[in-house]
Amino acid sequence: MSKSSPKSELQKRREALLMSRADLAHKSGISIQTIMRIEEGKPCRMSTRKKLLLALGLTVHDDEWMFRENVHKEAS
Repeated sequence: MSKSSPKSELQKRREALLMSRADLAHKSGISIQTIMRIEEGKPCRMSTRKKLLLALGLTVHDDEWMFRENVHKEAS
């Protein structure tokens, strides 16, 4: 059994919209594996974040709060 970690903002938003990772992957053009890594808090490119934000019905102005875990890790 794997240890559960707190949900990322991305995962919370995706689940609130009743979207599977496959749905988000299809809508954003990002692979399921990449979405899983991002939901685990791993860093990603700005272009990837933009695609995910738009697929979730958000704007680029939502980047800071949606990906705050990822942004802090990139700066380290």
